[in-house]
Amino acid sequence: MPHFSFFISHSKEPVTADSLIWHEPIPLRLDALMKPAGESVSHAAYFRAAQAFLEAHSFEEITRAVSRQLNHDVKAADIDEIRICLEKHGEFYHPARIETVVYQKKLCFVLNVAITETGRRFIEKEFHLLNRLNTAQPLHYLPQAYGLGRTSGSNAQNFAMFLGQWFDGYHEFHISIDPVDKKPKIMVWDDARGRFFLAAERTQTLYAQVSKILTAYYNLESFEQIFSWHHAAGDFVVKTENGKLDLRLVTVRQYAAIFENQKNTQTAPGHPQRILQALLIFFLSLSIHMRLDRLDGIGEMVWSDSVAVDATLIGFLEALSMKPDVASLPDSPLACFIAYLASCTEGDLIDLTEAIVNRFNPQMPELTLIKKNIHPHVETLHGSIKQILSM
Repeated sequence: MPHFSFFISHSKEPVTADSLIWHEPIPLRLDALMKPAGESVSHAAYFRAAQAFLEAHSFEEITRAVSRQLNHDVKAADIDEIRICLEKHGEFYHPARIETVVYQKKLCFVLNVAITETGRRFIEKEFHLLNRLNTAQPLHYLPQAYGLGRTSGSNAQNFAMFLGQWFDGYHEFHISIDPVDKKPKIMVWDDARGRFFLAAERTQTLYAQVSKILTAYYNLESFEQIFSWHHAAGDFVVKTENGKLDLRLVTVRQYAAIFENQKNTQTAPGHPQRILQALLIFFLSLSIHMRLDRLDGIGEMVWSDSVAVDATLIGFLEALSMKPDVASLPDSPLACFIAYLASCTEGDLIDLTEAIVNRFNPQMPELTLIKKNIHPHVETLHGSIKQILSM
């Protein structure tokens, strides 16, 4: 059977029962990174639970995932080693990179592990959402989800987890202060080659790709969208290769319609005006969330440079141009929306954006930052729209 070993991210030394960290608790909340509160789960319990999941039913989940990657059947006896590397502590999950050595070749997967009750509620839903979206829209921006399960540890601890695709060579990115000119810029967390800042042009490309991906999954007729995503959570990852950027979205927490109750509306869901109105709401919300991050991923909430505004519009329109025609629209979705957008004044956009912000959760930590910047944001956005429409 495969040999198991355990690691903490970026450490070359394995964690064993003799290691100091073995019995130490892992942080269960983002605001408790230094001192865990509430229920306590040791690193030992975490690693043993992950091992139990991978061993279950004669290594069924991991052998199936490896077989899918190699495109031929693999048995447990073909896997020489499995390394479980605890990568990070998120709001809902504590993901591990699973490295398997098969036929002297290393294949990597992600094991999303939910320890808290909140995380356990989300994880099953996300597993099914990933499978649904990957089946309905095989765009390759989302990870494949291979297997879902639960294990029990000591002290009646419950773990829920699913095995998924690992995006090799992709890294988190966050706004950081460049020590050279003291300006906030996007830093790519490539800890293998060294973290680095993106130039303004590449930053625009990054934001445009994020916008394109989210718009690609937006459903024009049902108004369903991926939401509760956040740059601060590291939901998007980027790969830099040969001077090009390529992005992926690693999680889908929710996928639902923009309108909470579509029946209590003045126009039918399939009505052209309703479709375009919902699309505008989606776009304006997207433009707001695009500008939010935490400094260095865990610091104070920050508002991005205005380069994100042009980029959001560019990526949005590019994805919209690729969507198929909708029967109730008189022209392509792109042509209809551009005409609809051209009819909106800056005042219209401000009124609608304020209405959107007023519906945000009043407890969200970034709300004060949003309200402080929303009027200048809409002014910049309106200027970008006018420039695009005049081309």
